[in-house]
Amino acid sequence: MAKLLPTWRENPQENKNNIEEEMKTLACWMAGDFSNEKQAYDNPKTYAHIHIFWRPLPYDFFGGLGFYSEQVYDYDLWRPYRQGVHRLVAWRDRVYIENYGLKDPILYVGAARELDILKTITPDDIKPREHCGMIFWREGEMFRGAVEGKNCLINRNGRQTYLESEVELTAKTWASLDKGMDVNTHEQVWGSKAGKLRFEKRESFAEEVPQVKANVL
Repeated sequence: MAKLLPTWRENPQENKNNIEEEMKTLACWMAGDFSNEKQAYDNPKTYAHIHIFWRPLPYDFFGGLGFYSEQVYDYDLWRPYRQGVHRLVAWRDRVYIENYGLKDPILYVGAARELDILKTITPDDIKPREHCGMIFWREGEMFRGAVEGKNCLINRNGRQTYLESEVELTAKTWASLDKGMDVNTHEQVWGSKAGKLRFEKRESFAEEVPQVKANVL
């Protein structure tokens, strides 16, 4: 995480209070169903219609703020191509999001839309995704995020790659770009070459975000 190491504000207590409020804001903005329907409609040869769901987990899951996420094609909502569990932690003047995979993801398909399924996920059902955390920071009316370092490794078609991921989040939009880079040549192996995927929030789940004090690293 050294690449994104922030500096402390002069007043540590002010720093703590501010980052707690910013983390709650980030969580409320993240909570929702995001769709890139407009982007896909305007350029169907380049972009598929995708949903990103961020569904808040109950407080007891992490003892703080957490999410279950799904990414799915609009035409096949019951077959997500990416699922994850995420814990938000205040880290100095930024927010660190830990990423976890599911040991048996097929059991929880649809949990982002069906709360009865969401409630069946337990901490015993997840496993850490090493070195794949994301760091978010506030810039005016936007949060920016990036994956930590170059050690989030993903094997794709027999080639070992590291993830490069960038996110821009506002109260109503989500823009992201994920790329897999060859660990030896640093050439792009997978991911969009046409620019960021741009989503608009269709439905907010902010009322489900626990109003709790932030976990702090």
